[in-house]
Amino acid sequence: MLTPYDILIRPLITEKNTSLMELNKYTFEVHREATKPQIKHAVETIFNVRVTKVHTMNVRGKLRRRGRSMGYTRDWKKAIVTLAEGDRIEIFGS
Repeated sequence: MLTPYDILIRPLITEKNTSLMELNKYTFEVHREATKPQIKHAVETIFNVRVTKVHTMNVRGKLRRRGRSMGYTRDWKKAIVTLAEGDRIEIFGS
């Protein structure tokens, strides 16, 4: 059984995700086996907000080289969480 702190791995802060924050959407890297209801429960529990939508996507690893050897970065899962009107997550800044 995954706890809410096991489900949310880290927030993703990029230029695109920062512009999504203005639309009340926040992006997280989540556990690969986490479902949408589990992600919703984890965000509501940890940040004390109301979640209206959860969109998930599996991100495939990219090919990387180090000299002659090649390999792939790890695959991971991304979740875009839409909060209810008036709710905010303050950990991302003002």
